[in-house]
Amino acid sequence: MPALVNYRGDDDFRSGSSLCSGDSGLVFSIGSHVEIYCPPRKRSRITGPCIVGGNNTFENKRPSIDVLPDECLFEIFRRLPGGRDRSASACVSKRWLTVLSSVRSSEYHRSKTHQSQQNTIEPVIPADEDIEMECDGYLTRCVEGKKATDVRLAAIAVGTSSRGGLGKLSIRGSNSFRGVSNVGLSVIARGCPSLRALSLWNVPSVGDEGLFEIARECRSLEKLDLCECPSISNMGLAAIAESCPNLTALTIESCSNIGNESLQAIAKFCPKLQSITIKDCPLVGDQGIASILSTASAVLTKVKLQALNVTDYSVAVIGHYGKAVTSLVLCGLQNVSQKGFWVMGQAQGLKLLSSLTITSCKGITDLSLEAVGKGCPNLKQMCLRKCCFVSDNGLVAFAKTASSLESLQLEECNRITQIGTLTALSSCISKVKSVSLVKCMGIKDLSTEFPMLSPCESLRCLSIRSCPGFGSTSLAMVGKLCPQLHHLDLSGLCGITDVGLLPLLECCQTGLSKVNLSDCVNLTDKIVLALARLHGATLELLNLDGCHKITDVSLAALADSCPLLNDLDVSKCSITDAGVAALSYGVQTNLQILSLSGCTMISNKSVFALEKLGRTLVGLNLQHCNSISSSTVDLLTENLWRCDILS
Repeated sequence: MPALVNYRGDDDFRSGSSLCSGDSGLVFSIGSHVEIYCPPRKRSRITGPCIVGGNNTFENKRPSIDVLPDECLFEIFRRLPGGRDRSASACVSKRWLTVLSSVRSSEYHRSKTHQSQQNTIEPVIPADEDIEMECDGYLTRCVEGKKATDVRLAAIAVGTSSRGGLGKLSIRGSNSFRGVSNVGLSVIARGCPSLRALSLWNVPSVGDEGLFEIARECRSLEKLDLCECPSISNMGLAAIAESCPNLTALTIESCSNIGNESLQAIAKFCPKLQSITIKDCPLVGDQGIASILSTASAVLTKVKLQALNVTDYSVAVIGHYGKAVTSLVLCGLQNVSQKGFWVMGQAQGLKLLSSLTITSCKGITDLSLEAVGKGCPNLKQMCLRKCCFVSDNGLVAFAKTASSLESLQLEECNRITQIGTLTALSSCISKVKSVSLVKCMGIKDLSTEFPMLSPCESLRCLSIRSCPGFGSTSLAMVGKLCPQLHHLDLSGLCGITDVGLLPLLECCQTGLSKVNLSDCVNLTDKIVLALARLHGATLELLNLDGCHKITDVSLAALADSCPLLNDLDVSKCSITDAGVAALSYGVQTNLQILSLSGCTMISNKSVFALEKLGRTLVGLNLQHCNSISSSTVDLLTENLWRCDILS
């Protein structure tokens, strides 16, 4: 665009002023008598004549509010009456959004006219379209991956400021080019001072400066979750501790620069802390853990420590000061020995502990496990994973001392055998309701007859999964020991047969309601017929996924004898159209979930039966049913509009 050069002499010289009021053009002085006018580069919103001097009229110029500095825009925007106008203004340009996001919630001018409108629902800018209302009444937002940028956070802050701001914000991942930084977090802090929960996952560009701003503005913060934030150090977390006394839950995971100093600050300034999770933080040691446990002993109820460089001292402190702890998870504590866990039990401080999970801790042995059982009189749920030094003796001793135990889960505890498991169940003095054995390679069928044990009348749920040595002989003994079972999960037991499973089904006196036999490849229609005959009146869920010897005969039996069946999985079984048809004419009136995945012999001929079943179905899995055409699937999708169909 051509420039206008004005040379009129000394009388007409104007220094430092534009040619017209409100014009967004610029005037540059290149000499004592010469000025160059550069028209605005942005299209303006208001047009009008421009008059210079008295009678000289130039071509129409387009003045714009953009000529104003940010300070003036700030004063204008903070006087906007409500969220509707702020959101509309934020959509104009990135500059306006940036200025609006710099306005603190407390800095907005609220006139008496608009104070009565504060509780009305305001529209939000498009970037804020998926905000949800939580059940406790405050707004929540989660941004992930490519959507996690500073600009998006600014849009969220502006769009929610008129409604009190966000109550919960989760940032997961970050845009690789324009990711979330301290700037975006500072914008959230200024616009959402009522923030109660903040979660930062894998945001390497956010550091202490962002947490400083959160600490300065969001004094009501209650929950903080930091995961893979290498730029956040003790300084940032200590600032949160000093400014947010209402903090009740803290999670720190894979934060390499957070250590004992910040945990000591949390212990000192956060008297309401109820839950703490620390995982894979190399700078965290005994000093930080001891500070938290000893200071917050009256209110701290949930503790999870995983992959930390702590010793026996930390575990002993938990046993002594964990008077309010009800849930405790200890995982991968390689420097904690048998002595530490033994002291934890002997300290008698975990009186209220009801749930304990210990994973990959070599300090858990028979001796220390027995001490834990004695020292936790209210322990209801016990889970041991990959505890390679626990044997039958420790399990039986624990079962005899844990007087309140209701649920026991053993996973990859390979020194525990079938003798130890059955003896523990028989000698357990508590009302155990659920037992789960997963990948315990030491459990094998007994070669000799085992002495008769007292039945465990309280056991309702039994899960034995992926234990390859568990066979038919073991099942018969389990059936005699557990006559009151309701839920049975034997998935992945390749060694069991119809002959071995039948005695267990016959011993269950009250009727099974949920049965999982997936990947039990040696089972046939005979066992399904027996199951339908013995427990058809109570059966609600049956999973036969991968049992390729199951045929249409089983479906016909289930259709005739199981009126309460609502979840059936016969994936990868030898099912044909005849079996589906038989099922559609069955007595079950509330079948909601049906999985036929991998049943290659089911064809388009089953469309009528599937439509009939679809009157009650909410989920239908037809994946890898290669004999069913896509047009048939489309027809089913159209007719069964209430059902979620996978194909």
